[in-house]
Amino acid sequence: MIAASHPILSCDEARSLEQERFGGNEAKEWAAMQQAGRAVAEAVLADFLEIGGFPAAGRLLVLVGKGHNGGDALIAAAEILAKYPLATAEAFFVFGERPLRPLAARAWRDLAQIAGGRVTAGVAPACGYDLCLDGIFGFQFRPPVEPSVAEFIGRVNALPIRLRAAVDLPSAGLYCADITYATGSVKTPLLDQPKAGRLRYLDLGFFGDEAPGANRVLTSAVLAPLTALRSPATDKRTYGHVFVLGGSMHYPGAVLMTVLSALRSGVGLVTAFVPESLVPAYAARAPEAMWVGWPEAPEGGLALEGFHLLGERIDRATALVLGPGLGREQETLALAAEIVKSVTVPLVIDADALQPDIVRAGKAARVLTPHAGEFERITRAKPSSATLVRKGPITRVCDGPTVYYSLFGGPVLARGGSGDLLAGLIGGLLAQTPGDPVLAACRGVVWHGRAADLLARDKGQVAVNTTQLLDYLPAALRINLP
Repeated sequence: MIAASHPILSCDEARSLEQERFGGNEAKEWAAMQQAGRAVAEAVLADFLEIGGFPAAGRLLVLVGKGHNGGDALIAAAEILAKYPLATAEAFFVFGERPLRPLAARAWRDLAQIAGGRVTAGVAPACGYDLCLDGIFGFQFRPPVEPSVAEFIGRVNALPIRLRAAVDLPSAGLYCADITYATGSVKTPLLDQPKAGRLRYLDLGFFGDEAPGANRVLTSAVLAPLTALRSPATDKRTYGHVFVLGGSMHYPGAVLMTVLSALRSGVGLVTAFVPESLVPAYAARAPEAMWVGWPEAPEGGLALEGFHLLGERIDRATALVLGPGLGREQETLALAAEIVKSVTVPLVIDADALQPDIVRAGKAARVLTPHAGEFERITRAKPSSATLVRKGPITRVCDGPTVYYSLFGGPVLARGGSGDLLAGLIGGLLAQTPGDPVLAACRGVVWHGRAADLLARDKGQVAVNTTQLLDYLPAALRINLP
């Protein structure tokens, strides 16, 4: 089990955890509510950077139920208003103020005191909000929802709001969130809730690193060893040697992106096997790698006759990445199958190499990195020794019965080439820890996602190039992201 991960809980398990931690102790519950509210505010403001940042005179809409979720939202609003003296907020108490539980009522009093005339108790939501914080229902909600509440949520959904945030869970499964902030723990219903939008896990320190659970959310702590000082008594061979094999005349850019990413992974050496006609341009672009020209098949892919080039060098490798830009020429796919059948070093199999007869060949440990379409293609062929990285809005790393979820990254990754960068990153990490492909896969997806968050917050989600992600990999190891 990856230590830097926490269990994903059912609602009943989350309820039991909170009872165990707080036991009805109001002081402990209030401290946790303040921590959650501050964490939501910090994360919301960070995510707002992807759309230009929260405006100085921004307008908040706070949806408040009876309990702790409403309190979290009110505390988050107070934090935001404290940071933005010109901002205003409207709080809507869906069931009125009188039913508020004591801590939610306390959060409302504190907000009113902090914000003064900048916060009002709303009667009917108006147009033109910058941010909506949904704190109506939490994980203890039990259907059915009252028709009047459902109608109110429907009206809120129809309003023009720049960012719609939900605290813990979208209320009643009706509120349409852009981002849902899971406070303290990730609850199972979030993973299949279409109205949750993007998911963020706000770790409040509820778990130790050994907390059990088959479904787990990865934390940034998985990258901690990469931030430590390296021993001065090392050289380039200490940090592994990754081979990358791919490329074709039809897809020349993919393998270059994989190599560029591998070079940023901390690996000591990178050797790339690519069509021989591409070597001069690639070597000029990335002179740090060792480039080996491979004979080309009739359609521009890698020819079978070049197999000896890999065989002569494979004993130097500690990991091999196979597939980026490979193409689907039959001779090239036959070559890929022979390579997987013969090598003993751990593999990352990506892109066009994700074919049933290729992924089940041989006995070497392997990491498979399919997107949804590729997953459907190989799903019946996945060998038992494989670690599966199923890419998507929530990337999942499957290791037998254990599934690790990465909630880092976002729509900025929904563009060609992001998977090629991920393959290179995982390959470089695997070369450094060849005995632990699951760790390499988990580190790769978290590092990749954190860099994507930084890219989107700095440049936005739209007018960026995939390779710009590479420039945010160093910062992703240094900055503590909310």
